[in-house]
Amino acid sequence: MKEIVIESLEELDEVVDALLASLNGRTVVALHAPMGAGKTTLISALMRRLGSEDVVTSPTFALVNQYYTATRERVFHFDFYRINSIAEAFDMGYEEYFYSGELCLVEWPERVEQLLPDDTMVVKIEILGDTSRRFVMD
Repeated sequence: MKEIVIESLEELDEVVDALLASLNGRTVVALHAPMGAGKTTLISALMRRLGSEDVVTSPTFALVNQYYTATRERVFHFDFYRINSIAEAFDMGYEEYFYSGELCLVEWPERVEQLLPDDTMVVKIEILGDTSRRFVMD
């Protein structure tokens, strides 16, 4: 388990580096955090680190966005906040994404907890102040 506390967005690259170093072959990352904690901001910083030129936005209504790294690897960004039933995840073909071997970044994973692979990396984000956050990765 790794814990990092940052005081500002300027320190977010340290979190991204720790996240990438902690993947250890895992491809699904569950981001547990309250609204406004910075889940999409973290994903945006991660995509920049991977050399993506794509604009990162939360896929709140589409459920999933697809980005490309500098080496043209696909990364999937999920937002299950507005999902009404687990059937919606089945309908979108979640298993094709989660078991594709490609990086999947999941916001609001608690809504589909039973569908996440056993080796899912868990990242918890805690709001400490206006710009400070605690990140715990397991």
